[in-house]
Amino acid sequence: MEGRRNVRLRLLSYVVIAYMMMAFAWWSVLLYTKNSDAFAAKRDKMRLIMVAEGAVQSEDAFLTSAPYLELKKQYTRQEYMILGEAGVIILTLLVGMYLINRAYNKEMEAARQQRNFLLSITHELKSPIASIRLVLETFQRRNLPAEKTERLTRSALLETERLNGLVNDLLLSARLETAYKPHEELLELPQILEDLIETLDSKYPDARFHFDKRSAISPFRGDRTGMTSVMLNLMENAVKYSPQPADIEVSLEETAQSLILRFADLGNGIPDKEKPQVFGKFYRIGNEDTRKTKGTGLGLYIVQQIVAAHNGKISVEDNQPKGTVFKIELPAERLGKHPAQRSAELLKHKANQ
Repeated sequence: MEGRRNVRLRLLSYVVIAYMMMAFAWWSVLLYTKNSDAFAAKRDKMRLIMVAEGAVQSEDAFLTSAPYLELKKQYTRQEYMILGEAGVIILTLLVGMYLINRAYNKEMEAARQQRNFLLSITHELKSPIASIRLVLETFQRRNLPAEKTERLTRSALLETERLNGLVNDLLLSARLETAYKPHEELLELPQILEDLIETLDSKYPDARFHFDKRSAISPFRGDRTGMTSVMLNLMENAVKYSPQPADIEVSLEETAQSLILRFADLGNGIPDKEKPQVFGKFYRIGNEDTRKTKGTGLGLYIVQQIVAAHNGKISVEDNQPKGTVFKIELPAERLGKHPAQRSAELLKHKANQ
């Protein structure tokens, strides 16, 4: 109902602007015609007077006379003024139509994202709470065998961890807009990646993670919590949006200009029209009513903001033959020295002593 009302208001605004444009165009043509008629009338009157006074003897002499040239100059200036003002008014109306259309699209997109977020956050909160409540009620009413108790306890802890992760994402997304500043230290990113993959192997036993370290990697100066969140989000997203069993490739490469991380999956990929929007806050591809994957639309927003806080950039590309690749480029200025280089410098220092 609200959507139909918005569409009607939008169409009405277009009709009003179109009517105003046609009206201004008509009045501009009318003014231009009246200006031409007034010039022709004054020109003829001037010719008769000048011929009667003997000031000019021929048409050519009249057309080159100073009074006629001044009259023509005056009315030509008025023609330009009419055309210029008409052009400015029509251009202003076109800009107004564009701004109305853009504002409407932004409003509709914001409303869609808000609706999707409310639906997703409701599901994300209710599902673990319901699971934990069911486990607690089971413990309250029954005496269970130790094995089943352990299994239910593990399930409740996983749901608690899920809730904790959701709350942390919400808090972090709020901090990213106002007070986030990386707590910098030297990080061994290959080791962090290997630890995360080991954790995810146990969390997603059906998924396969392949880590390719394509060169010697220098320590990276950055925020441990932030960079861990970036890599974890991208790998979990790859699992979430891949057909089972998920096949995820992670690579890390150091060049002279940057440190490059790639996270590739073999999922359905991201449509080209959606790629510029996937890093928006609360943005999720598709409709929340029919979505099967869990999430709030905060993950890629958090990733993009943290990468930007480290002076890096993230892009999304198509994988071959299918799937998605998220590519992170971090500046070489944040890299420390290679371990081999540090060892060589240490040996040189000892030799000099």
